[in-house]
Amino acid sequence: MFCLIGYNKYRIFLLICSIFVNPKMIIDTHTHLYAQEFNADRTSLINKAIANGVKKFYLPNIDSTSIEGMHLLEKEFPENCFAMMGLHPCSVNASVESELDIVKNWLSKRKYAAIGEIGIDLYWDKTFLKEQQHAFKTQIQWAKDYDYPFIIHCRDAFDEIYEILTSFQSLPKAIFHCFSGNTEQAHKIIELGNFKLGIGGVLTFKNSGLDKVVKNIDLKHLVLETDAPYLAPVPFRGKRNEPGYILEVAKKIAEIKQLSINEVEKATSMNSDFIFS
Repeated sequence: MFCLIGYNKYRIFLLICSIFVNPKMIIDTHTHLYAQEFNADRTSLINKAIANGVKKFYLPNIDSTSIEGMHLLEKEFPENCFAMMGLHPCSVNASVESELDIVKNWLSKRKYAAIGEIGIDLYWDKTFLKEQQHAFKTQIQWAKDYDYPFIIHCRDAFDEIYEILTSFQSLPKAIFHCFSGNTEQAHKIIELGNFKLGIGGVLTFKNSGLDKVVKNIDLKHLVLETDAPYLAPVPFRGKRNEPGYILEVAKKIAEIKQLSINEVEKATSMNSDFIFS
């Protein structure tokens, strides 16, 4: 019998799970598998990923043009693919109200896994900042109304997003997708409540600095994602990202935290299930 003194309680729980829970399960909390980049080999890629233990894929919507493909993929893989509904900030323009009406209409028709992806993106264009802020606030309120988690897209807009989040007295569960901020920002997000940080291929980039942030963040706050077909991890950087590449992200977290890959997979899957349950 080994001594448990000094062991983190969370890690003990993961070790117990590793012993008694046999089926391997990795969850990709953010992937655009309906994108045209996968038209030639989508089904085979998904089946290969499932065979390698990636069992669930959460599909964030972009705008009215992506809904049909997303729904079709969900029908093809009902046990594995789960659609979200939302308006991506890069699709926000002067016609924002008509796009929001489409989102609202679909939310009234059927159940979704989450509201997403939503947020603010000031990297490409700042022209429609006010419209992006309006769309973000509106969709957070819908997440509250439907009791759905929501998925946050943030690029060059942390302060703007944080200001909106803190304007709400209460918030549903959420994932800060593709987190690439600093440790202070990570803690500010965590302190909001039931928020997780989505960690993807950027973690493996040599000069991203995200490895230093992840080292200082408890594993219970992290979930895995690919954002496929974008942001493929090393050694595939610059190529099309694929579902199976999420294993590289899990390996990197394991290396940083000096844990087994199995512990990382178990922990991040439990964290994902917490968000989407």
